[in-house]
Amino acid sequence: MPKIKTNRGAAKRFKRTASGKFKRNQSHRRHILTKKSTKRMRGLRSPAYLHAADQKAARRMMPYV
Repeated sequence: MPKIKTNRGAAKRFKRTASGKFKRNQSHRRHILTKKSTKRMRGLRSPAYLHAADQKAARRMMPYV
C-alpha cells in the first residue's frame, strides 16, 4: 500500500493539539484593518479551534499529524 499524501494547504493552516483537536488562526486579519476596532483585532489574534463537524475532514487531509 502506498503512503497517503498530506494535503499541504491543510498542513499549513492547522496544527494538532495534544488532546487531538485542530488549532487554527482567526480570519479577517489581512486587510481593511483601519475600520476594525483594537478590541476586535486583539480578539482575532488568539487562535481558535476547528469546529467538531470539520474535524473528520481535517483528520483525513492530514493522516500523519
